[in-house]
Amino acid sequence: MSTYKLEAGTSQHLGHRPYQHDRAALFTAAQAPGYVMAVVGDGGAANGAGAEQLLHTSKQLFDEFRGDTSGIDRIGQLLRAIAQETHEVLLMNPLPEAADAQSTMALLVLTPDRQAVWATVGDTRLYRFANGAPAEKTGDAAYIDHLVANDGLSEAAARRHRGSRLLNNVLGNRFKAPFVSLGSRRDLQAGDGFLLCTDGLWPWFADGELAAAVSRRTPRQAAELLVGKAVERAGGNGDNCTMAILKLVA
Repeated sequence: MSTYKLEAGTSQHLGHRPYQHDRAALFTAAQAPGYVMAVVGDGGAANGAGAEQLLHTSKQLFDEFRGDTSGIDRIGQLLRAIAQETHEVLLMNPLPEAADAQSTMALLVLTPDRQAVWATVGDTRLYRFANGAPAEKTGDAAYIDHLVANDGLSEAAARRHRGSRLLNNVLGNRFKAPFVSLGSRRDLQAGDGFLLCTDGLWPWFADGELAAAVSRRTPRQAAELLVGKAVERAGGNGDNCTMAILKLVA
């Protein structure tokens, strides 16, 4: 069982956009005591309908999840199922206001056995920190490798995927199924921390700045600092800024 307690919170800021398209939430599992899930998504267009669907699907499937015999592989299957079901629902939605709704995704599950499992789609990121220092982060590398190996693209063309409707890696893309990147960590310790955030935040910070903000402050204090700096550094052109912070403390 765990030898730490969890401090967690979510935060959002409109940035310099007219609408809030991002969503973030923290869930506990109805049938799996001690399991916690963080969800962050960037809905892009359609006033956040895609990210709203991501939250709905995540809660629904997490409520059905039973953790008594679950290992890292089983949790990874759950996260893939959330991505796939969200993608399929977005494609079938007939409502005009949800037409072409899409979303990026960052999911994190923490278990009472000191494990972390995460999954991402698109440019919403997850960072892991250990004892106040950057330890791990998600990015585009795995998807670029996938495009080169499976779609026959050159590396230069694969790196331009966000500018292509065909290649952009998001839930709800009618031209391409989402590519889900998975990661995990065993033996979590007090002093570990996680940040899930949309692209209204991470481009404005070095990894060490994010690590320092999360490790030295409560989640609320860290979020206030990071949002303020992101808005300042964006210079009037900032995107929606959304995050979830989870810290393991003694």
